Amino acid sequence: MQTGILQHRFHTCWETFTSALDISSQDKEHHEKHSLSPRRTSAQHPPRMHLSNITQFSPVLHLTGFPGLETIEQWIFIFFFLMYLVAISGNCFILIIIKTSPRLHTPMYYLLSFLAFTDLGLSVSTLPTTMGIFWFNSRVIYFGACQIQMFCIHSFSFMESSVLLVMSFDRFVAICHPLRYSVIITSQRVVRAGLVVILRGPVALVPIILLLRTFPYCGSQVLSHSFCLHQEVIHLACTDTTFNNLYGLTLVAFTVMLDLALIALSYGVILHTVARLASKEERLRAFQTCTSHLCAVLVFFVPMVGLSLVHRFGKHAPPAVHLLMANVYLFVPPMLNPIIYSIKTKEIRHAISNLLGLRKAGAESWS
Repeated sequence: MQTGILQHRFHTCWETFTSALDISSQDKEHHEKHSLSPRRTSAQHPPRMHLSNITQFSPVLHLTGFPGLETIEQWIFIFFFLMYLVAISGNCFILIIIKTSPRLHTPMYYLLSFLAFTDLGLSVSTLPTTMGIFWFNSRVIYFGACQIQMFCIHSFSFMESSVLLVMSFDRFVAICHPLRYSVIITSQRVVRAGLVVILRGPVALVPIILLLRTFPYCGSQVLSHSFCLHQEVIHLACTDTTFNNLYGLTLVAFTVMLDLALIALSYGVILHTVARLASKEERLRAFQTCTSHLCAVLVFFVPMVGLSLVHRFGKHAPPAVHLLMANVYLFVPPMLNPIIYSIKTKEIRHAISNLLGLRKAGAESWS
């Protein structure tokens, strides 16, 4: 009795197992039959858009050196090498002098150290790709590295604009309210202003820099400079970039353009105050305290305005003009600012002489 029951259960399980195998084999044949049909369809109707032309994310961009000037490239390399040497060594020298000279531990020279720091960062930001083109003929940059470079370039540019604005306020207080200078301009306030300057640009740049990774890119993906700029990379995107364009324009308007307007306003008040001084010697002495900062403002903002005009209205200008303006804007201010402050500022000249051992300690007091 028990043996018959076991045989009946065995036959039932076997029939269930064999029927499951038949069903799975039929499903497999059905799947293979339908999976072959799209291949024949895709072979007959190829896709309209090739992946080689448009990609959701391109990991590689191509930099441009100096097209048409390959015959004198070695002289261009020497020129750029000297500019980098002067900019990096000069700004490091300014920082060392302010650090090691107790007499320079004042708010004015703290601001000068902020300016030297931003110039040093701007020079180092463009150094790897520019020198890589000359030394190793390396014109390829990964998109992540390009994002980091453009973030550093734009951040230090905004920092320098803000530092020049704070320095103009320092000169305004020194000339228009000299008796209240030590009360208004203190070291603590300078440090706070420095923190705001350092954080304002980078924090505002984060959204548009990160959004670049989400865009599809098409075309040759070749940049027209030896470094990455946001306004150039965004033109390679083959999608709607209205947000980035409007955000970038608003950011420039409320940082660089606003800084320039406030600097111009402060110097207007300074000139009005200087013109009201009684003697010519007093007017000359008051204006000489602003010459170094005024030169730094002109060196920074004139190339920036020129580059903006070339980008807006010089679309048909030769590529060499765009390259020249971009390189002047990024390379000349970090190189000239240490020279300007070393020549025009008497305290810096004395500190350099003492640091280099050209003047005996205590032989001559500062006047």
